[in-house]
Formats: sequence, structure tokens, C-alpha cells
Amino acid sequence: MDNKEIVKYFYEVIVSENQLDELSKYISENCMQKTGEKEIFIGIDGMRQHLLELKNTYPDYTMKIIRQYVADDYVISEFIMRGTHEGEFIGITPTNKVLEITGVDIDKVVDGKIVEHGGAANTFETFFEHHLIKPV
Repeated sequence: MDNKEIVKYFYEVIVSENQLDELSKYISENCMQKTGEKEIFIGIDGMRQHLLELKNTYPDYTMKIIRQYVADDYVISEFIMRGTHEGEFIGITPTNKVLEITGVDIDKVVDGKIVEHGGAANTFETFFEHHLIKPV
């Protein structure tokens, strides 16, 4: 698989089907989370923890990659995440509504594994649309 296919498979199969035992095949032990200019070490365990927290909030969530772009080792993926809001998230009580959140992930892939992960999800737009948060 090329880098685009690796990233697409990671999100649509490994993440969507909660195959956490497979993370080491797709995530580097030295994986970093990139937020702006900050880099935070997450590794495989940090990615596992992040995905577990998402599954606690949206137990049935799945990800679908809509478009992808490649620049050098970077894969930029536009996605739709869909899941039932069954767990508390940032103080918001579960609604049991199916929520759809769009976003973009930016992953650097080296030797077949994600070594850097970043991006943004449009969570608050979805929460606003479903009246889970109010405008300031």
C-alpha cells in the first residue's frame, strides 16, 4: 500500500472497527502529535488512549475518508466521523443522538507507519447545530 492507502485503511478499518491490537502496524513507537508548532509525544499508547476515549464517547463511531492529498511524506485526509453520542464529552451530557463531525487529519508516514499526527475536527459546529452548546 502507498501512504494514502495506509492512512485510509488505518482510519476506515483499524480505527472504525476498534482494532486497537493492530495499532503497532500503523503507528510508530515515536509518533508525535502536532498542534500548530507544538509537538507532543504520543507513541502507540497515546494513540490507543485517544481512540479509547473517543469510543467511550461514541461507541459506534466510524470514519470515512472523503478526499486525500499527498505532499512528500504527508497525507492530508478530509473525513466524516459519525457516531452515537453515548458518553460525556467536555462536560456535555450524552444525548444518544447520532452526530456527524467533519475534519481534516494530517499524517506523516515514514516506512509505512504514521510518525506524526495532527489536524482539526469541526466538533463545535456539530455541537452548535444540535443545540449542545450555545453561542457566547
